[in-house]
Amino acid sequence: MSETPTPPGSSEPEPPAAPQYDAPPPPPVTGSTPPPPVTGQVAPVGYANNDEKTWSLIAHFGGAITGFIAPLVVFLVKGNESPTVRAHAVAALNFQILWSIISVVSYIIASCLIWLILPGVLYFVPIFPFVMAIVAGLKANEGQLYKYPASIELIK
Repeated sequence: MSETPTPPGSSEPEPPAAPQYDAPPPPPVTGSTPPPPVTGQVAPVGYANNDEKTWSLIAHFGGAITGFIAPLVVFLVKGNESPTVRAHAVAALNFQILWSIISVVSYIIASCLIWLILPGVLYFVPIFPFVMAIVAGLKANEGQLYKYPASIELIK
């Protein structure tokens, strides 16, 4: 039996150093090959890449700010390239077109009936599409297509 040397001034030998490992061993093969390791950017859930996610978010959040203009631009620019972006743009565009019309009509009615309490309510109608576009944008950020309430299918 070999004895490890003791350092000067110590009566006990040094314990052996623990072995160093570079990486854990590969998982055991159970009949199917494991997927290759993921490198680089990972696409968000529900999207093929980050570009699709960005354009989908522009369709929804842009609709909250510009009405139907931002979803229309997204539909025209990226609608033919990605079915996912097209679905988000069409949903936002249908909702924003309908609620832009409803908002204009409510402003006209409110302006004509300025002496009633009803105009106070009608001036708040445009808040509904703003809130729904924000909710749709948050769902789109999670990779889900949001079904807008109170919307009709004008564009397919």
